[in-house]
Amino acid sequence: MTKTKKVGSTGRFGVRYGRTIRQKVLDVEKKQKKKHKCPFCNKTAVKRVFVGVYECKVCKVKFAGKAYFPKE
Repeated sequence: MTKTKKVGSTGRFGVRYGRTIRQKVLDVEKKQKKKHKCPFCNKTAVKRVFVGVYECKVCKVKFAGKAYFPKE
């Protein structure tokens, strides 16, 4: 599977599910996969480990957050 600039990671869905739903999934996945700010050391080094669990790569602390991103 390849992804293109326009559809990004949602290219795996092809033409299924409609454009607006695929666009919403793309927005959530972009937020989910980027690095977030650590609430303990204030560095941008937090990655999602699995659903609701995040880990800072600098201070090595694990903490709970929301399913797709730590907090908002």
